[in-house]
Amino acid sequence: MKGLKGYIILIVGTFFMGLGIALTKCSELGVSTISSVPNVLSIRFAFMTLGMWSAVFNLLMIFMQVLLLGKEFKSSYLLQIPLSIIFGWFTDFGVWIFSYIPVNMYLIKIVLSVAGVVLLGFGISLTAVSGIVMNPAEALVKVIADKLNKDFGNTKIVFDIVFVAMATILSLVFFNFKIAGVREGTLIAMFGTGICVKFFMKLIKRRNYGA
Repeated sequence: MKGLKGYIILIVGTFFMGLGIALTKCSELGVSTISSVPNVLSIRFAFMTLGMWSAVFNLLMIFMQVLLLGKEFKSSYLLQIPLSIIFGWFTDFGVWIFSYIPVNMYLIKIVLSVAGVVLLGFGISLTAVSGIVMNPAEALVKVIADKLNKDFGNTKIVFDIVFVAMATILSLVFFNFKIAGVREGTLIAMFGTGICVKFFMKLIKRRNYGA
């Protein structure tokens, strides 16, 4: 899907991704795997928001793609740069909106976490069907999988585990061997996001093809 419609769908999908991350952040149960490191950094170094740290982290992943691909890196991939900045804005906007939701009950936190994962999965599905450009995290996973001649899904699983491990280690270092920013919500996102993406992708295909 190219043209103006594709770009609109890409932006809308990025918006929902930002809202999804923001909602999991406000649940206080941990965010998605890819956002877990920026989340820990935003807690420790609060002079930058979660959205800002997410944008910086995404830019780092784009730089890693450049290093791995070299001359194979296409100019169209540079669209990931403004997309990363926009994603950071949407995330911070969502955090501001959802910060007014009271989270004094554990059940509410679980509901917010699950709802955030659903929004995230919906957003990822939209960005995927837009056909414009992949988000930096997914793009990096694809580059690594292609370079190692490995399955994308299996590479994504390892990628997620590495990110959660990094976030956990950083948390232990920054907060005197206490874990902050990585909780059960991170596990919900790890296993639930893929399920939601598959569900919404099938839904979108049925809508497009009338199947």
